[in-house]
Amino acid sequence: MSIESKQLDDAQLDWDKVGGLIPVVVQDVATLRVLMLGYMDRAALASTRETGKVTFFSRSKQRLWMKGETSGNQLDVVDIRHDCDADTLLVIASPHGPTCHTGTPSCFGAAPGNFLGALDALIKQRERDRPLKSYTTELFEKGTRRIAQKVGEEGVETALAGVAQGDAELLGESADLLFHLTVLLRARGFSLIDAVAVLEERHARAAEKAAH
Repeated sequence: MSIESKQLDDAQLDWDKVGGLIPVVVQDVATLRVLMLGYMDRAALASTRETGKVTFFSRSKQRLWMKGETSGNQLDVVDIRHDCDADTLLVIASPHGPTCHTGTPSCFGAAPGNFLGALDALIKQRERDRPLKSYTTELFEKGTRRIAQKVGEEGVETALAGVAQGDAELLGESADLLFHLTVLLRARGFSLIDAVAVLEERHARAAEKAAH
């Protein structure tokens, strides 16, 4: 799968600052967590774009190194962009398993991230694996109609909590609503990222309209 990013202009990249290498920050597309830092030369970037798998230049091995080539914990590329000085790359990726060799999701330990993204990824895994004694599995087994019904119920309970109950009840019902909505989106083949993209598009249109 060849990656063509509108945010990446090869001609602008500055390869001279680190002797033909460019630092690469890898970020999880779902959780927004920073996963690792590596380096690419021109060949590694070309391979990454051609295969859709993050490939670095290993300074210790002095060769190209595809992340996960031995562990299987590869990084699927979603997008690539450079910074304002064109001397650092940001690779947005979808990880397969833990990124760090220690078995943790990030090489930076408990790096901050977006919990909703992590929840979305977990629900996706639950849909695929269908573990026993899982409430999420139970919802998927009952089908989209039942999941949609639960979203409706939680929506009503959230609205009632907003006008007739305390802060804790409102927050609790809101959490239930977000969870079931995430399950419903996944049951229809979507994720929270897709819903957020609609909000971003609406915001961009509104901002453009306001500017004129």
